[in-house]
Amino acid sequence: MKIGEPEKFIIDGKRLDGRKPGELRKVKIEVGVLKKADGSAYVEWGGNKVLAACYGPREVHPKHLARADRAILRCTYSMAPFSVTDRKRPGPDRRSIEISKVTRQALEPVVFTNLFPRTAIDVFIEILQAQAGTRCTGIVAASMALADAGIPMRNLVPACAAGKVGGEIVLDLSDVEDNFGEADLPVAIVPQKDEVTLIQMDGNFEKGEFEKAFKLAVEGCMKIYEIQKEALKKRYGGA
Repeated sequence: MKIGEPEKFIIDGKRLDGRKPGELRKVKIEVGVLKKADGSAYVEWGGNKVLAACYGPREVHPKHLARADRAILRCTYSMAPFSVTDRKRPGPDRRSIEISKVTRQALEPVVFTNLFPRTAIDVFIEILQAQAGTRCTGIVAASMALADAGIPMRNLVPACAAGKVGGEIVLDLSDVEDNFGEADLPVAIVPQKDEVTLIQMDGNFEKGEFEKAFKLAVEGCMKIYEIQKEALKKRYGGA
């Protein structure tokens, strides 16, 4: 047993934070929070606090990166030095670069980039406070910032993770579960299209466990999707 690892993760059907195995942490989403951005969103998900801002379509710099047939989507994920208990070194690291890339790959399939040739759409994701699941929280925030900017999209992109802790499959891992669990499976989808735009795995699942975790993660995505839609309705109205 590792230092700080709990003896049990689930006691009498409840996890250490009081949630049931298939229950999300509390999620709050707001859009239009930054006046100087074309679109913006703020997401609180459990202990995560994430801000995303979208700019564009706008001129590409440097110009040689421009595409004649479409816009380029650029996503930049970064963690504030104060976002974690141990102060993070400022600037990009390998993890931030990797998450920036998978965020772009998760969002690009829904954006009508063909409508804006020779331009760039930039999305900046800043993790203000981190507590497990910042990758999924960042994708959700970025998707909402794009929508708030009025970027034409096929749909929103929700994301959620499932994992294995203490031999049990659970939804939306907490920080303790993330640190000491056996596996983690972040997923992003395009709702109603049976399309997966992100799937990654850290750790090991048995075949049956993987299928159960994937199904649970997709169910979590759909719950997040409803919260995303409600946030846009609250901001802009609509039935």
